[in-house]
Parts: sequence; structure tokens; C-alpha cells
Amino acid sequence: MENVRIVHTDSGKPIVSGISFALDRGRCLGIVGESGSGKTLVCRALLGLLPPALHAEGMIRFEGIDVPGLSFAEARHLRGTGMGAVLQQAMTAFDPLYTIGAQITETLREKMRLTKAEADQRARASLQKVNLPESVMKSYPHQLSGGMLQRCMIAVTLGLRSRLVVADEPVTALDARNQHDVLQRFRQLREEHQATLIFVSHDLGAVQMLADSVLVMCRGRCVEAGDAHAVFNSPRHPYTQYLVSTRLALTRGFYRMLGGHHARA
Repeated sequence: MENVRIVHTDSGKPIVSGISFALDRGRCLGIVGESGSGKTLVCRALLGLLPPALHAEGMIRFEGIDVPGLSFAEARHLRGTGMGAVLQQAMTAFDPLYTIGAQITETLREKMRLTKAEADQRARASLQKVNLPESVMKSYPHQLSGGMLQRCMIAVTLGLRSRLVVADEPVTALDARNQHDVLQRFRQLREEHQATLIFVSHDLGAVQMLADSVLVMCRGRCVEAGDAHAVFNSPRHPYTQYLVSTRLALTRGFYRMLGGHHARA
């Protein structure tokens, strides 16, 4: 992204302004900020999923592809094979009328042009990689916990071999144990599959566990960006200093206890 603005189409009023970042393969960018700061809109712009009332201006490119210039069909295909998403409310990502296995295999068949047998095999292998038993294939969404559903979403990105995964508040609605497990799966996604990750959260402890670089947003603008260690340990902007002093202190000890070796004092 370079100098991206997200603008209300009718009024022309900018909601998000001046967002720029670049990510190399296998790296993780953490986006942090208060609720309503524009974090989710940045993700939606990258994925080509802004609502009709909004549009993005500036340069948004993925592997040389101009994302805003894609047709609906082209953007849909790119979201399946190039970019994947893991969202906060995992329950809404799955149809309650169909089993998890049916939904994952159908997604793989449509996006990857696989046979039914190939898709079934890849779905089972992907679930196994996130430590879910084969029995999940026959389960309905309401029969699984929030943490298990999040892992199912990660399994979909593994099955699709997504090169970029956008995770928007993926651990916010989970209890502490499930948060830790899902964060470990994101680590696995990066380390074993070289996926690039954009991790959005107001939980600075979770971001510090995963991110190489951090972008701090406030009121629709980037107020600070840089190396994660530098931002968390020597924040320059007053808002970042406030976030670090008030929020990170609450979570740093917890994530260190759970093995978050990136949680530095």
C-alpha cells in the first residue's frame, strides 16, 4: 500500500488517510489502534471488500497486481488463491446448515479446481496441521468452540495455500487458552508455510508475539510505524506511548507465561 485513502463515495470525505506499508514474503505486520481507528477498513481495502459506500484511492498492489483495478471475478479468485482472511467472528464465516468438511472441500474444489477426492484429502490434511481431529469434518459449526472454528479458518488458508493471510481481530472473542492455541497456529503458518501475515488486533501482547513490524492507527491515520521491537520498547508518538504503557503492561506477563518469547520487558 502507498498513500492509501478510504473515502466516502457520496461526500468525498476521507475516513482513512495516508496509509503506506510494504511486506516481504513470510513477514508479519501488526496493525494496532483503538476501535474505530480504521484498522478493519484497511484490511477490507486490501482484500477488495470495501462496502459500496466507500472506495479506496492510492496504490494497493499484491505481487504486482493492482487490486482496485480487478474485476469482481478476478478479485474473488485472488482472495481464494493469493489472499486469505481469518476474521473475528468465526461462526459467521461458516454456513450453519452444512458440515465443516463439506464447506472446506467445496471451497477447495471451487478455488483450486480439485476433484472431490483431492479436496477431501487436502481438507483433512489441513485440519490435521492445525491439530484438529478428522471428526471435525462431520461437525456442524455450532458443535465447535470459537477456538476450533478459528483453527478451521486457518486450515482453509492452508488448504488454499494462501500467500497472504489477513487476520482481523482473530483472538478477541476467545478465552485465554484458545487465544494461545490460535496464536501458535499463526506462528506455524508463517514458519512452516512462509505465508505473509497481516495481524490486526487491539491486544498488543498478541501482536508482539507475532509481528516483525507494526503500524499504529489513530482516528483513521497512521501515527507511527516501524520495527516491532522499536515501536514497543521505544515508542515515539504520544498515542503509541499511551497504548504501550496502559495495554501492553496488562498482557505482557500473561504471554510470557504462555511461552511468548517475543514479549519483552
